[in-house]
Order: sequence, then structure tokens, then C-alpha cells
Amino acid sequence: METMIEQNGMLVVLYIVASVLFILSLGGLSNPESSRRGNWFGIIGMALAVAATLFHPQVSSQAYGALIAMIVLGGAIGSVVAAKIAMTAMPQLVAGFHSFVGLAAVLEGINSYAEGAGLLGAARSIHDTEVFLGVFIGAVTFTGSIVAFGKLQGIVRSKPLLLPGRHLLNAGMALLAVYCGYRFFGVQDLMVQGLPALLVMTVIAFVLGVHLVMSIGGADMPVVVSMLNSYSGWAAAATGFLLNNDLLIITGALVGSSGAILSYIMCKAMNRSLINVIFGGFGAQEGKAAVAGAQPAGEVVAMSVDEVSNLLKEARSVVVIPGYGMAVARAQHPIKEIADKLRARNVNVRFAIHPVAGRLPGHMNVLLAEANVPYDIVLEMDEINPDFPETDVALVIGANDIVNPGALEDPSSPIYGMPVLETWKAKTTVVLKRSMAAGYAGVDNPLFYKENTRMLFGDAKKSVDAILAQLQ
Repeated sequence: METMIEQNGMLVVLYIVASVLFILSLGGLSNPESSRRGNWFGIIGMALAVAATLFHPQVSSQAYGALIAMIVLGGAIGSVVAAKIAMTAMPQLVAGFHSFVGLAAVLEGINSYAEGAGLLGAARSIHDTEVFLGVFIGAVTFTGSIVAFGKLQGIVRSKPLLLPGRHLLNAGMALLAVYCGYRFFGVQDLMVQGLPALLVMTVIAFVLGVHLVMSIGGADMPVVVSMLNSYSGWAAAATGFLLNNDLLIITGALVGSSGAILSYIMCKAMNRSLINVIFGGFGAQEGKAAVAGAQPAGEVVAMSVDEVSNLLKEARSVVVIPGYGMAVARAQHPIKEIADKLRARNVNVRFAIHPVAGRLPGHMNVLLAEANVPYDIVLEMDEINPDFPETDVALVIGANDIVNPGALEDPSSPIYGMPVLETWKAKTTVVLKRSMAAGYAGVDNPLFYKENTRMLFGDAKKSVDAILAQLQ
């Protein structure tokens, strides 16, 4: 008895310390300059959380061998993945990890269901609610994250799947899940009556997760990743209630609430609601010419590498706008070298980051940090937009929708009202792009036809390398 009390006391202490470290980690990750410290807080907190599991009263001495083997195996797999994954593939890696959290919630919920057999009254109802909600959220997270991974990896097309009556289909699946809940709660025989209803609901939730994310266009993928992050947190919190694990409840609530807040911030940056993102089908015409709105007027003017290099040499102020095209081309390192060369010439070089640039919240910040771009010259949209009129050259690398003037100038544009980087106000805007194809949102960009816009066609990495060679 005394040993068990000591174990419980140690468990509580470790849980409290780990929870505080997770909170400090989130605080540190809110700023690039403190992000390394935030990562270390998270690493130490997770190490303590794993260690705390060894002190849990329900872990028997016979289980230590299997537990340690799983820790070693999981750590080895994680280390290999972390060592091999490219920074450009971080969005799909995050989506993939979310799927594991969802699957764990599903398996734990189904496994824990039978434990409620001896409970009565309110205790039984609470336990069954935790099981049902945990499995439902986990199932949607699992399959939704797999589809998100496929879209980000290019295995599944980013174009949304817009089935006829898709909203009715979603509503029908939700009603079926509710009916399964009706058949699930309060049954006498758990295995004969309750478990089949739970398993049917799980299958419905799997299908719902696939359909929800399949119907979301590529332009909304940053919000989707953030939203799935929130789902995984709530699934983890529900699992924590099932296991009576305070740390898991706290951690899940932190992840769920922070993901929800981030999703709200991302939607605000796109001037859209979360409901509109989930059900709107934005991006239906991905990769095609303008889906709606006025057709751009003017002619496209192409430039050579030599002309762009000379333009940069003569500039006194340059703003670089990175987009997903830079990530795909892995051009962040030569871009950083170009910035260094220009700064050595006393050119004021800064990087402009849009909240939804890339395929993941903070995607461009991560890539620029990997290339060791100084934090103080990386500015957010609201900070840099007032400076564009005084900018000599705005260099757009692989960005499209986040620099589209139609968002402010064309009421008929599908992205009208979305805040964007106002690069067209610079004296000259140079756009590095493979072709004239529309971006992920499927909306043509009037920026390309502006009188002060010049196009440098070709692979972004090769173009940037060529510009760097000219500046040597």
C-alpha cells in the first residue's frame, strides 16, 4: 500500500511538471526567436510523460518489457523519419502523425468499452459518452488525416471531390452516427447490442472523415491541417478521460484548443469562416484559368535572368515573397544567399510571409529558418504591406493566391475579401513561375498582367541559382 501511494505521488508530480513544460512549449513556439527553447520544453515534457507511465499503478511488472520495447521501437522509427524527411514535406508528415493519434483514440475507445460493464447510472453514461465521442472524433481524424497526407504528397489530387448533394450526404452520415448512439447508450448486453452499434458508427465516421477532406480544395489545406490538429487533440483528451489520465486530458485540451484558435486565425487571414472551409468546396477548378470574376486585362511581359539580376543590383529596397513553389523547388537556401549578397550591397532586403502561404501554418517561416534567414527581416503581412509603395523590387517566388490583387479589386472573384500581400504596389514586381497556370485555389491572377509586373518563367531553383551566379 505504501509503495502504491509513493507511486501515485510520483505520478502526480511528474504529470504536473510535464503539463507545465507543455504550456511553456506552446508559449515558446509562438515566437521564432524562442521556438528552439519551446521545442526543448516539449521534448523534456514528453520524456517526463513517458517516464511517468512507468509509475502508473495499472502498469504491472510483467508489462515493463513490452512497454520498453515499444518505446525503443517507436523512438527508432521516429528518429529515422525525422532524419530522412525533407523540410518541404513537413505538412504531410504532420498530417500523417495526426492519423496515428486518431487511430489510437479509436482503438483505445473500443478496447475500453467493456470496462463500463460494471458501472451503473451516471458513471455508466459518462463512460459510454467518453467512448462514443472519443471513437467518433478519432475515426474522423484518422481517415481525414490520411486523405490530407495524400493531397499534400500529391497521391490524391488537390481538386475537391464535389459529389451531388454532398451536404445532404454529410448530414445523412451524421444522423446515422446519432442513431448508432441511440442504439449504443443504455443497452444491457454490451457485446451483443452496444459493440455492434459502436463499430457501425466507427465505419460511418471513417467514411465521413474521408468525404469531408476530399471535398476540401487545395487552397484550404493549411486550415485543414490546423483543423485536424485540433481534432487529434480532442481525441487525445477523450482518451485521457477513458484512461483517467490527467496529463493526457491536459495535453489533449492544449492541442485541441490551440489548433482551434489557429484554425480561426487562418480562416480570418482568408476572410472565410471555418464552416465555409469545411463545406464550401473552394478550389474546385484547381489548376485552370479563372473560375469566376473578370478576366485579367493586359499582356504578360517576360524577363531574362540577366534583366532580373540587373534590376536587383540597382534596387535599394527588395521584398521577397516566398510561396509553396519555393518549397517544392527547395530554393530557400540560394534565396538566402541572394539576400546576403544584396544586403552586402546595402540593399534593404526583407521577406514577407502570408499567414496561409504554403501547405501548413508557418510553413514558410520553417523553411526560411532552415536556411538561416535572420528573424528580424522576416515580416508578417500586416507589417510589410504599408512598405510596398516604397519598395523597388518585389520578388515573388512560387506564390500565387496570396499576391492576387483580385482579392481586393474584383468583387466577383472567388477570393474577394481575402487579405493578401499587396506586391503590385511596388515599383517593379518580378514573379518566378513555371507557367501561367492558376494556383492551388484555381483562380487566375491579375498581378501577372499589371504594367509593373515582369515574369521569369522556369524552375524556381534553377532561376534563383542563375540569379545568384549573376550576383557573385
